[in-house]
Amino acid sequence: MATFILIPGAGGAAEVYWREVAAELAAHGHTAIPVELPGDDPEWGLPEYAAIVDEAIGGRRGVVLVAQSLGGFTAPMVGGDGAVGRIVLLNAMIPLPGETPSQWSEATGSGEARRAANAAAGRSDEFDLVETFLHDVPEYRRAEMIAGDREPAATPFGQPCTFDAWPAVPVHVMVGADDRLFPADFQVRLARERLGVEADLVPGGHLAAKSHPVEVAGQLMAYLAVPDV
Repeated sequence: MATFILIPGAGGAAEVYWREVAAELAAHGHTAIPVELPGDDPEWGLPEYAAIVDEAIGGRRGVVLVAQSLGGFTAPMVGGDGAVGRIVLLNAMIPLPGETPSQWSEATGSGEARRAANAAAGRSDEFDLVETFLHDVPEYRRAEMIAGDREPAATPFGQPCTFDAWPAVPVHVMVGADDRLFPADFQVRLARERLGVEADLVPGGHLAAKSHPVEVAGQLMAYLAVPDV
């Protein structure tokens, strides 16, 4: 059985975001640990997030590190001495060494990709919480997501991702087919360009773990069978 360390996106509310996926993984005998991060506290940023995740890993070795959205900037800063055996990025920002989240947006063209996708779908570019993030999340989960979420502080967005290279472990990219923040075709291209990885599509939008937890958990478990090369 595997241990999954689950990193949240901006705001750091891991328990509420990963709740259903963690339960599904546990139902199959795996250990799933959502890692709460103080993403709303301006005194904390990427180095502290990585340290908190390292603490959650503790003495475990070969864990599956799963990062959502902004969590992609924490993932490559985590682990050492065999602590991380596999990385999965879900609708995640994929940084280059030394890049900040703010630089990432311009360097990758994520804004242009989002505007093009909105135009093709006849959507407005004006931000709307439901239309951008919660459009496919069941209504009974929306309220808990909104109540448990936290407004992200600006601090991590200006901090460089301090790593030399992605860890020499299998890295997988999982993309929500209906992600409206980071459109699927944009994410697929970025995974190829920055990691040389072919992304795997799963149902759902940016918060796919809330809207399609069974499918997300199933894909996570499927990665366990991929050879470690």
